[in-house]
Amino acid sequence: MIDLAHVDRLIRDVAQDIILPRFRNLKAGEVRTKSSARDFVTIADEEAEKRLTEELTALLPGSCVVGEESVAADKSVLERLAGKDAVWIVDPVDGTANFTDGNPSFGVMVALAKGGETLAGWIHDPLGRRTAMALKGKGAWLEGQRLTVPPPCPIQDMTGAFYSKRTLARLAEAVKKRRCTGCAAFDYLGTLTGLSHFVLFTRLMPWDHAAGVLIHAEAGGFSQLTDGRAYAPLPMEGVFIAASDEESWQTIRSLVD
Repeated sequence: MIDLAHVDRLIRDVAQDIILPRFRNLKAGEVRTKSSARDFVTIADEEAEKRLTEELTALLPGSCVVGEESVAADKSVLERLAGKDAVWIVDPVDGTANFTDGNPSFGVMVALAKGGETLAGWIHDPLGRRTAMALKGKGAWLEGQRLTVPPPCPIQDMTGAFYSKRTLARLAEAVKKRRCTGCAAFDYLGTLTGLSHFVLFTRLMPWDHAAGVLIHAEAGGFSQLTDGRAYAPLPMEGVFIAASDEESWQTIRSLVD
């Protein structure tokens, strides 16, 4: 059994030692782009992932890591998700564009998966010094307090996190507010702290969602892809929605073209 608190302390130490000292303090040559002009990687991403890889695999002998930066360097690393070994899924700095801009909406996301199933997940907000975590079948917590998703409400009273207002025009018109943080970690935290009633994503890289989907589910939420598939911590394509309950999910789904 993985000790949730032990992993939380490890993540906090990495954030304190490596990530926070670089926030609003990145030097020339410590930031570069990857696939596009706003797809950044920084020295904080790389060093944090390296240390998390070393410490997480030491914590669980025989496990391996799939990290955002390791996959950027070698796409074949994704194949580990389909293997039989336990896999740590790591996003060392989620919301790197925010981080490089000096925007405080960034986080660290870690999940433990095996056999295509997420077993545990952590979302850490370094500046807020808070961690949401969950263990499959056992519940979800934020700083020691049991988590529950916001109660269902009519669509016109909902706040949702989604990023394509132009292609989701009907949904954007139906909800009370669209809330976009530019950071999946903060979007998921919003559904756990009452800031949002749902999230919708069209980019489904495992390090952006494995932890958040599990924590949301263990807090009582309902989620799946719009084609009816359940989320799995594997490379997937489609539209994913997480909402307070199945009825809310169906209402949101009906407004997605």
